[in-house]
Amino acid sequence: MPSTVENALFDYRPITERPAINWPGGAKVAFYLGLNVEHFLLDRPSTSIWPGTVDLVPDALNYGWRDYGARVGIWRTIESLDRHGIRASVLLNSDVATHYPQIIKAGLSRNWAWLAHGRTNSILQANMPIDEERRFLTDVVDTIADATGQRPHGWMGPGLTETFNTPKLLAELGLSYLLDWTNDDQPYRLNVPDMISVPYSVELNDLMLFGKGTTGPEFVQIVKDQYEQLRADSEHSGRVMALALHPFSIGQPFRHKYLDQALEFLAAQPDIWLTTSDEIAEHFEHA
Repeated sequence: MPSTVENALFDYRPITERPAINWPGGAKVAFYLGLNVEHFLLDRPSTSIWPGTVDLVPDALNYGWRDYGARVGIWRTIESLDRHGIRASVLLNSDVATHYPQIIKAGLSRNWAWLAHGRTNSILQANMPIDEERRFLTDVVDTIADATGQRPHGWMGPGLTETFNTPKLLAELGLSYLLDWTNDDQPYRLNVPDMISVPYSVELNDLMLFGKGTTGPEFVQIVKDQYEQLRADSEHSGRVMALALHPFSIGQPFRHKYLDQALEFLAAQPDIWLTTSDEIAEHFEHA
């Protein structure tokens, strides 16, 4: 049966038929690091490393694997970010503000960008009725604003989930961009007033890569290959490179040196703009 649902959120416009994007300082590739800082519920399944115990309550194996990120992994990751002068674009579950205030404090001292990322990654947003979703989004955004002193500009849904109402509800709350639609190497305007899409990646993403058996040296090479191809593509119009990280994955001890090597490579590139998703969105909107 043919689909009766048309995509009204954005139009098709190939990358070959757009005005040129010029990044600050003549940079060719705008790079941001999307750091997923999340809270998980003890009695609900979520991202897992082992499927055999996901239906148990408590699921000590998978919950503990996820919880490593907030307890240990993020602090190791912060060391690399600081070493290479990279500010995180934090995809923040609002429950983090209650459960891990030390992470908020560390991010505030480093001027991280804060994006709303739902309440917890144990609860997806799909199929919420509009009034329930409006209350939910308002609570998430207000909680993050209270905890960070900054009202978020960007959004990524837990599991990259939305409803058909999400973009317009976020616009009502003053947000200006989404990361959920991973379909481009450049920002583009949505058919919602004052709302754009900024590139994110489910491919250049530690969960996807390491979940498929990618090794540390292979991860470094993949980061290099991604940058080099985007740099080649950007000869006449700028591109965006997003690196998606989760502290419970990239923060494992045996992966740490490879993240450091990847960031060292990126920080040394003469044509890169080391920035945040907030600054990418703002520059695109006002160019």
